[in-house]
Amino acid sequence: MATIILENLPDKLIEQIQKLAQQHNQSINEQIISILQQAVEKPQTPLKFLISPETDPTWEERRKAVPQLQAQIDQSPRLNPLDYESPDSTELIRENREKENRPPAKIGTDYVK
Repeated sequence: MATIILENLPDKLIEQIQKLAQQHNQSINEQIISILQQAVEKPQTPLKFLISPETDPTWEERRKAVPQLQAQIDQSPRLNPLDYESPDSTELIRENREKENRPPAKIGTDYVK
């Protein structure tokens, strides 16, 4: 059997699971397994999207238009920001960090101030 470690569970949730375990004369582990089994076995209702064939009568028409729109996008010329004298974003980020006296972010990490 596999082992799952759950972190940062809210105290209130732990209390509720403990109460359920006591009511059912089960260990906390047994109660959690029971809850997970019930959740997995319960029939899942299909997701309803805000825009779908069921909610939008023009869905199929718009879906058929996608290849043509994609072809138009592919044929349109690519714009180069340098042609419009747009500043290099790398340089802007560097300047911003220097203003804030922040070290550059390390690859694979997030910087939170």
